Amino acid sequence: ALGFKVNPHRRLCRGIEEVLAWTEEWQAKRWELPYEIDGLVVKVNDLALREAMGFTSRAPRWAVAYKFPPEERETRVVAITVEVGRTGKVTPTAELEPVRLAGTVVRRATLHNEDYVRAKDVRIGDVVVVRKAGEIIPEVVRVVKEKRQGDLPVWTMPETCPVCGTPLVRPEGEADHRCPNIACPAQTFRQILHFASRDAMNIEGLGEALVQALLDEGLIRDAADLYTLRKEQLVQLERMGPKSAENLLNAIERSKQNPLHRLIFALGIRNVGERAARVLAERFGSIDALARATEEELTAIEGIGPTIAQNVVAYFRSPRNQELLAKLRAAGVRMAEEPRAQEAEGPKPLAGMTVVVTGTLQSWSRKEIEELIERLGGRAAGSVSKKTSFVLVGESPGSKLEKARELGVPILTEQEFKERFGLS
Repeated sequence: ALGFKVNPHRRLCRGIEEVLAWTEEWQAKRWELPYEIDGLVVKVNDLALREAMGFTSRAPRWAVAYKFPPEERETRVVAITVEVGRTGKVTPTAELEPVRLAGTVVRRATLHNEDYVRAKDVRIGDVVVVRKAGEIIPEVVRVVKEKRQGDLPVWTMPETCPVCGTPLVRPEGEADHRCPNIACPAQTFRQILHFASRDAMNIEGLGEALVQALLDEGLIRDAADLYTLRKEQLVQLERMGPKSAENLLNAIERSKQNPLHRLIFALGIRNVGERAARVLAERFGSIDALARATEEELTAIEGIGPTIAQNVVAYFRSPRNQELLAKLRAAGVRMAEEPRAQEAEGPKPLAGMTVVVTGTLQSWSRKEIEELIERLGGRAAGSVSKKTSFVLVGESPGSKLEKARELGVPILTEQEFKERFGLS
């Protein structure tokens, strides 16, 4: 033995029945431990078999994590507040008496929208059951109505924005209330955070506290102003030394060379997520071309529906957004895709194909497989249609598999995909 400390709570199981019994036993006993656990790891106890089974790009094939059902706890709603997001969406949030849940103390849980609050009948003062969705996001599961004290008033959405005072609107057919004031300080704050986020312009070191400090000091009014910041301005901020200021400025400078799809996503156009941003970047090649696009041209692109098309056109028609883009251009932010040398790109076996992925793959995460499809010349789509070339199916596929069968769209397993396109 090498002398390493190992967990004493382990068992050699002689079959799947023993494994299942062990997981059930620890689901009940886990609260007896002096530390938090959310599941068990089951491993093959044979080194030769482990060698034969090998690894995917993310994990060994000879080990699997078994997760316990989400822990649920009771607590009381002490208030219901509302927050304004980057697109003006106003979201109610339950402020809770602190409760320890899945390893952390939870004080807040999203309530999504007014209809959700009404459907759950959540009222200030109620005892509620909370859990973490996916062990991450706190949510209200239900109200413990037998513990309700007295006739608590029904909660209603405020009539005005809690930040700027503008009357809220609820567009016809939507569940969300919105603040229509595009100059609302709360929207500006969230827009800048989104612009700098990892999947957008990826400006490391620009978190909530720093963005708020920059706004409070009047150093920025929008995301484009980040590119005008100077070291002597930053070092005047609390907890911002010369080295931190230099690192931030370097991250801001690097972001100027991001590919076009990152910029499109960073702009925060409503309903334009990462996938739609990639599609638009590939189709138009520059911000200028995208800005000139009509709704008809946009909806002709597979994966771009009428809602996204309307939002894209509306975004580029806004004088405020035109001003932002002009400032970004003047700052040197890349506004178009750079031509790529054909010889450097390698073979494109998926050229002209549209691929839909459903289920969990062993070799790639969802983002990794979508990037691979694009590198091989294809397009990763989010929904199945008659134009879909094939559907790549992993474990636990969703309704896209049934749709593919209904339409007669070819279906490939992960192994078939690897073999057909030389990825084994």
